[in-house]
Amino acid sequence: MDKKKKLLEPNLPKGFQNKWGDSLLIKKKLLDVVEKNFIKFGYSALETSPMQFSSIIGNSLSEDEENPMSDIYTFSEEGTEVSLRYDLSQPLINFYKQNYMNLPNPYKRYEIGTVFRRDKPGSNRYKSFGQCDVDIIGNFDVNQANADLCSIIGSIFTEFLKKSEFVINVSNRKIIQGLMNQLKITDQKQKQKVLRAIDKLDKPGFGLQGVEDLLKKERKDQSGAVVRGANLNNDQSSAIIDFLRIKDINELKQKINNQITNEGIEEIEKLFEILNYGEYSDQVKFNSSIVRGMDMYTGNVIETNLNFEVKNLKGKVIDPGAVCSGGEYLITKFKGDPFLGCGISIGSDRLAWALSQKNNLKIEEKKPILVCVMEENKLDKYYEILKVLRNNNINSEIYLESKKKLSKQLEYADRRGLSIAIICGENEFNENTVTIKNLKGVKGENNQTIPKEKLIDEIRKLI
Repeated sequence: MDKKKKLLEPNLPKGFQNKWGDSLLIKKKLLDVVEKNFIKFGYSALETSPMQFSSIIGNSLSEDEENPMSDIYTFSEEGTEVSLRYDLSQPLINFYKQNYMNLPNPYKRYEIGTVFRRDKPGSNRYKSFGQCDVDIIGNFDVNQANADLCSIIGSIFTEFLKKSEFVINVSNRKIIQGLMNQLKITDQKQKQKVLRAIDKLDKPGFGLQGVEDLLKKERKDQSGAVVRGANLNNDQSSAIIDFLRIKDINELKQKINNQITNEGIEEIEKLFEILNYGEYSDQVKFNSSIVRGMDMYTGNVIETNLNFEVKNLKGKVIDPGAVCSGGEYLITKFKGDPFLGCGISIGSDRLAWALSQKNNLKIEEKKPILVCVMEENKLDKYYEILKVLRNNNINSEIYLESKKKLSKQLEYADRRGLSIAIICGENEFNENTVTIKNLKGVKGENNQTIPKEKLIDEIRKLI
């Protein structure tokens, strides 16, 4: 080897991760359950391009006013700006506008994919992560659609959790919009800052005080960085803080009374009426602080939170935040008439991490059976056994180095966590038998030699 050649250090860019082992099995199981339920509720699959024109993605995602695209991976492609998708919503909207004439109305789609955000990485926070989305676009009753989405959430989450371990929080953007109008908060950028401040209420280290700081002039975070606030006066910020303490619709009716807010309250009440027709109404709670930070939302909004302890890699208790969120939105950015959408997005990596800490969650990998190689000159016979196993849909593999002693092959099986090995030596071949070794059985009672034709029946008893 050239001594001058610089050898590479194995590493990953900061904010990215590899997934393997049990954590990956849990995520795969979660994705299977999610997709099964999406299909069960009548949604069709869609796969959008991870690369989109930057103009399609938009420029209001970042809180950095001077660099609104700072959270987006942007590149120049043949003189045109393109970006990696920030979420699955904007590519869907682009697809729908391109193809709506050939799609059913309403169009119901689901998509499971990876999104990219040039975020500051932190504890269990990465720059690339999975999302699972369902959306309805076109002409539809928004309250029925939102009730459908709440039922989907309930159906998915109850496959892993008790009903006491999660809650579906709902509110309506018209409620806070009416309050802001009442408080004479009319500037669009100022309104957006108010919404983003409220959206941070449940973030670690925020609470009502953190929100109040952002409603006023500024807030200094733990790193010392200063985030500009909405510049509300004391009366305006106090009124919003009082609003966030309201958890009951009847109390809300008594304290805030204007046309837009009342419309939002009526829509929430209609949503709960429809939810009573289903089986997950007890999981859905009204929460005035649910506003969603993005300005695309117009009506009912949804956030799902967990009610059990979640720890990070260092064992510190963390707040995973909303693991599923969304709501009703109106799209006006494209040529032609505006169109209505309603959807939710599940953060699959965040939810899978939380689920991995549940003791009642059993994820079993269907590990293969190992065919050990004892006689180098009988390799064709071992492959015959392998073929029989696989033709009967039994996961199996052959040890790939025939010169290794049996002890080394069994050591390999142990490191893989395999439970069954098939052993055939000279005696077995002469007598047309096979020996099944139960690697998890009681020592001295874990071997059985059987006629070759009974192999499949005996294996199925063990798996």
